[in-house]
Amino acid sequence: MSLAGFALIFCSVALSALGQTCFKAGVNGVSFAEGSGVASRAVALVLSPWVLGGLAFYGLGTVLWLFALRRMDLSLAYPFVAMSFVMVAASGVLFLGETLSVIRVLGMALIVAGLCVMALGR
Repeated sequence: MSLAGFALIFCSVALSALGQTCFKAGVNGVSFAEGSGVASRAVALVLSPWVLGGLAFYGLGTVLWLFALRRMDLSLAYPFVAMSFVMVAASGVLFLGETLSVIRVLGMALIVAGLCVMALGR
């Protein structure tokens, strides 16, 4: 287990969080014609440049995740996916203008504290 493994996990999770942010921007930016069916709405969503960008971020993040798994035990690596909750909240604030409540910030602090305990207990 190495610092490189943690760096790969961090980058993988960050890319996934960016993917989620792109997905949100994509679904917010798509408008549907009145009376359009489910199929045409699905196509409009999938063809949104933001959604396509989100899929690209996810794909790259998945490749990095595979490299991370070669370096670390799954039982240690996988809990760090919880960092995505923190990263998605941060990107929502930074890029989408969302707000955070004190309760959400406390919840994210608990997630980070738990991950620190796991990393130290390796």
